[in-house]
Amino acid sequence: MAARPADNLAIVIAYGLCVAAGAAVLYGAGLHGVGLPAPWDALAADVVATLVIFGFSRAYGNSSFYDAYWSVIPPLLAVHWYATGGDAIDGLRALAVIVLVVLWGIRLTANWAIHWGGLGHEDWRYPLVRQRAGKAAILADLFGIHLFPTVQVFLGCLPVYAVMNFGRAPFGLLDAVAVAVTLGAIAIETVADRQLHAFVARKQPGSFIQSGLWAWSRHPNYFGEMSFWWGLMLFGLAAAPQFWWWIAPGALAMTAMFLFASIPFMDQRSLERRPGFADYMRRTSALVPLPPKR
Repeated sequence: MAARPADNLAIVIAYGLCVAAGAAVLYGAGLHGVGLPAPWDALAADVVATLVIFGFSRAYGNSSFYDAYWSVIPPLLAVHWYATGGDAIDGLRALAVIVLVVLWGIRLTANWAIHWGGLGHEDWRYPLVRQRAGKAAILADLFGIHLFPTVQVFLGCLPVYAVMNFGRAPFGLLDAVAVAVTLGAIAIETVADRQLHAFVARKQPGSFIQSGLWAWSRHPNYFGEMSFWWGLMLFGLAAAPQFWWWIAPGALAMTAMFLFASIPFMDQRSLERRPGFADYMRRTSALVPLPPKR
């Protein structure tokens, strides 16, 4: 079901205001005036922008206002860090990162927008999070659904900051590997999403996709997303390996989220709702695409 024009307008207004609020923190007289150092000025802007979206989520009673945030903000951070970065950085590496992050952001946001059902739909996981929190539901909504993913994505973007500010080493073999991993990740996500949406359009009740990439991995879209952040980490390590201690945690945190939260959560739901899913689990890799077991 397509979203109503009024729902689309609400999303456009919400994200316009959140980007404006973040820009006011970065470029206005507030925190910038007291000299908050980079990249923490961008984190402050990110948090303020998230609070704007949180306000809309509460006003409309739908935390899926936040869903597009994951893919909207990283390209803006990349462009900001590119515009304010060092003069001696390797231009080819910086350009490759900008192109790949923007391509990823456009693809993922478009995929969400095309298949978004409007404000009558909310991600099924969000009510569960609030319900389990009981009287602390609003705190679970703020910190668990909104702010925690914002911080996690920001950590994943720190390699981009390293590239734009410390990437003076010439473009080399590790950069080429990073391009292959990141571009391959975007391709895998694209194919997995297209296969899934084609299946959903004609599926029967209780059935689930087991063909294409989904015959080799139960969550190929997650594998593509995780690989994208690993690609950015490789760019960061190629640019400034001495800062590995703050370049690597973002990709590692993404991996932990998929392995220990997202995949178990989704698999448990499918086990409860879809006959035959247990057998599918036994023969199909959870994340990394592998030939199915006989």
